[in-house]
Amino acid sequence: MSAEGIKIIAENRKARHDYFIEDKFEAGMALRGTEVKSLRRGRCNLRDSYARIHNGEVWVHNMHIGPYPFAYYNNHEPRRTRKLLMHKSEIKKLYGKVNEAGYSLIPVRVYFKKGKAKLLLALAKGKKKHDKRETIRRREEQRDLQRAMRKYK
Repeated sequence: MSAEGIKIIAENRKARHDYFIEDKFEAGMALRGTEVKSLRRGRCNLRDSYARIHNGEVWVHNMHIGPYPFAYYNNHEPRRTRKLLMHKSEIKKLYGKVNEAGYSLIPVRVYFKKGKAKLLLALAKGKKKHDKRETIRRREEQRDLQRAMRKYK
């Protein structure tokens, strides 16, 4: 637990590799009791998840929250579609951007903030193959530069 009361549960590191992240939004999640208990155990996976706006509401699809092992008959569906809780003004802003060509809503991180489950949603634009190679090349150059600087200190 950090000083701000944030406990990170899951992170989508591949999102930075596959997308240019333009903007980030924090959203609450409408969850069932067993989902919250499972999140507290760290049983969440954001790989291949995405969000969509439908009828003025934001929904996250394909996010896997593992079943809670101690719930017998009232367990949840691991990959069910979950509603995100956001302000109308934020949803309108997102809706305008998503309708532009190439923008997507990608979940980046799931965490607890002051005891509430939150999801960091990124407004992102997909990278092409040459963009990914450029990013890798720049990162390697930075690494080489840092190594060279360490030698001369």
